[in-house]
Amino acid sequence: MENQEKEKFSYTYSAKEQAEINRIRKKYVTTEDKMEQLRQLDASVAEKATMVSIIVGVIGALIMGIGMCGVMVWQGLWFVPGIIIGLIGMGIVAAAYPIYQKVIKKESEKIAPEIIRLTDELMKS
Repeated sequence: MENQEKEKFSYTYSAKEQAEINRIRKKYVTTEDKMEQLRQLDASVAEKATMVSIIVGVIGALIMGIGMCGVMVWQGLWFVPGIIIGLIGMGIVAAAYPIYQKVIKKESEKIAPEIIRLTDELMKS
């Protein structure tokens, strides 16, 4: 047998690929910076509340649109049900902001202990 050299495979990534690798890696690495954790927790409350209220508002607007179609396009048999459906849609759209406030309050209460702990640690430093 001949002595065969083991071939080693080596590959270096380009700068663009390195940036993408680092961006993906950051998603999975837990942040050690307490101030960054505090910012993320604070932002997560508003993000969830905003998402929920937008979904409720869009659903309400779609229902209101169905009611408007019943009144303006289908007329006749759909006129009165179209008004009722449109009013229900308006009610759902109007409920989006109170739902937003309720989710903010609920999420704030849920993460309050962690926020207090982090702020205590940051103030002591």
